[in-house]
Amino acid sequence: QVQLVESGGGLVQAGGSLRLSCAASGLTFSTYSMGWFRQAPGKEREFVAGIGWSGRSTIYEDSVRGRFTISRDNAKNTTSLQMNSLKPEDTAVYYCAAVRGVVVTFDSEYDYWGQGTQVTVSS
Repeated sequence: QVQLVESGGGLVQAGGSLRLSCAASGLTFSTYSMGWFRQAPGKEREFVAGIGWSGRSTIYEDSVRGRFTISRDNAKNTTSLQMNSLKPEDTAVYYCAAVRGVVVTFDSEYDYWGQGTQVTVSS
């Protein structure tokens, strides 16, 4: 069965950095685009960043562009989200997700989801 397992969350001060990782199994990883989403308390889940199946195309939500970098390693079936210059408003549970084909921003389009990892940014 398909599994996506996130890691790397934690507590960090504003201005700091974290690197989230997502390990995938049970799917042909190189045929799936990957996305990172987040959900803060009381808010809807929102798209953060996505990367195409080949790694050549990336897209970012406006508030994270220039601070976050998404990457993938198809040989290791992993995707990562490097988060720099973190702000308190980045506090949320972060999820990785997989979608067959091209990368998209709508969460309803994604086929598989991880359990999430908590990121807390203190001011």
